Amino acid sequence: MSVKTLFLLTLISGSLALQGYKILEISPRTTEEQNTVESLISTYDFLKFSRVGPSQVLVSHDQFAQLLQTLVNISSEVINDNVLRDVVKDNNDNEIFCISARMGTDCYRSHLEINNYIEDLQRRFPHRVFVKQVGYTFENRALKTITVTNGDGRKNKPVIFVDAGMHAREWISPATGIYVIQQLVEHFDNNKNLLKDHDWVVMPMINADGYEFTRSDPSNRFWRKNRKSYSEKCDGVDLNRNFDYMYGVSGTSSDPCADTFKGPGPFSEPESTVVRDVLLSLKGRTSFYLSLHSYGPYFLHPWSYAKVDAPNDEELSDVARAGYEAILAYGGRVYKYGNTAKLTYAAAGESSDYAYAVAGARISVTMELPSGGKKGFDPPPQDIKPYVEEAWVGIEAMAMRVIEKY
Repeated sequence: MSVKTLFLLTLISGSLALQGYKILEISPRTTEEQNTVESLISTYDFLKFSRVGPSQVLVSHDQFAQLLQTLVNISSEVINDNVLRDVVKDNNDNEIFCISARMGTDCYRSHLEINNYIEDLQRRFPHRVFVKQVGYTFENRALKTITVTNGDGRKNKPVIFVDAGMHAREWISPATGIYVIQQLVEHFDNNKNLLKDHDWVVMPMINADGYEFTRSDPSNRFWRKNRKSYSEKCDGVDLNRNFDYMYGVSGTSSDPCADTFKGPGPFSEPESTVVRDVLLSLKGRTSFYLSLHSYGPYFLHPWSYAKVDAPNDEELSDVARAGYEAILAYGGRVYKYGNTAKLTYAAAGESSDYAYAVAGARISVTMELPSGGKKGFDPPPQDIKPYVEEAWVGIEAMAMRVIEKY
């Protein structure tokens, strides 16, 4: 049994599963050191992996000693020596902030609250907003999209499609999806140029089961996958390895206990199947596919499965660069942008590759939102507002570049 498998079994066994866990930041300086670190991806739980900067890995006390032996002479630093303590604090803070918080910007909301919010928008703006139930999760939670228009009644406009919440622990992703919806609907006058010739379709939560699992107990906070079981000991499939383009050729695992378990076959999961069906229903109309993840910060575009440039690599980079330049000018944060496999690591079966290669999206970008707090995945509740406001600056700039082009 691998070190990583032992970690995952421990993680789901009880409320003190994260007791003694640390986050180690690794900073390789040479290609050889980078290759050594990359060889560990299938063994340890990398919270972040980068070819152009530090990587971060979650380790137990026992793993820590073993990992340091492997990383002899490779620069590393403990950036969080008590993960459980900080998870508990963040959860408590979130409950306090949610008591009187505005939707989307001051605390992390439940899946039910998110669905109720978009349903309320449809009631308030019936001529511009349309909510559709597009399927169910493994645990029978309703998955919905919200289509935002300018109300002019024109059919078959080009579409900008945004999804969020594919990985359970990336809480800032659905928060950003909600903020995108707010800007388009509740602040329409400020953003009507984004809706003149394009409709927006937003799916603010994909992995609802996994997300609610991470919210259910501090010990579950680092859960990444969905909740469908393929093993007596381990649950879940990495939904972003389950799409049917170059499925399984790189950066995935056949081990049900691995974070990157690709599932028994493409589209084996109800959640990825729902995203597929929505994308295919929009085939021929999607100018821009944007998938929100964390953490980076990166603007990543095809290909993900290999360090190979996509046919319109210059167009893809031009759109990503628009987001980079806008955020840099806004607050000085530096996003990296470019080919996914070249900047991070090869990972096949991703939604961005599928949207681009199969569903016909002209531009496909994965936005890895910035890290926050000591863990990276969830900026403290008081930081959500500046994070999503900054993200919107980049999203708006990319959308405008797409609209100008198409």
